[in-house]
Amino acid sequence: MAHFVIMGCGRVGVTLAHTLDDAGHTVAIIDQDERAFRRLRRGFAGRKVTGVGFDRETLERADIADAYAFAAVSSGDNSNILATRVARETYHVPNVVARIYDPGRAEIYQRLGIPTVAAVRWSADQVLRRILPEQGINGDFREASGRLLLGEVTVHDGWYGRGLEEIEEAAGLRVAYLTRFGEGMIPARDARLQEGDVLHAIMPVDSTAEIDRILSKAPAASPDHEASENGL
Repeated sequence: MAHFVIMGCGRVGVTLAHTLDDAGHTVAIIDQDERAFRRLRRGFAGRKVTGVGFDRETLERADIADAYAFAAVSSGDNSNILATRVARETYHVPNVVARIYDPGRAEIYQRLGIPTVAAVRWSADQVLRRILPEQGINGDFREASGRLLLGEVTVHDGWYGRGLEEIEEAAGLRVAYLTRFGEGMIPARDARLQEGDVLHAIMPVDSTAEIDRILSKAPAASPDHEASENGL
């Protein structure tokens, strides 16, 4: 089981907290207004932390240093982004996601490598699919025989700059499309993965664990990639 920290005890935050609590994970939920915790059910086993979500003392009371993931889902874009950056850059939380109301801002933060979703398309399910440890590969669609899955694939940042064909060959999948700056796109065959891209691929269902294992770690350096990095 993993530890999760949630900032914002509104509708989405409460749904996340209850879902993670039901799954047996430890949860700390942060809100500036102590009255917000009334939205949590009586049997909620997680920690309720009153304070500002980007304040270090508040985050430390929520055990941010031990967190597997941090989700900022308050009603303020600036607060969500600031808290997410503190969680990732100061406490090195491996999985972060921020709720954003302004789609234009979402593009800027995607460039910083912070996963964001505009609130108009937001749901608690989308957050869970980014932060749950068993959701390294998130299935969106299975074809009729059940053998193939179209899903979102989590990729180690060491693959940034690598060609999509190299990723396909290494992992045994076929890239269907990318989400870049919040918009879906069909990439050219010579396209390279950029920081902040979300990769969606078609893959055999019985290979998802192996695909996750391969892409969740940095690739071995290839001569062509080393030459490119050195400007040769």
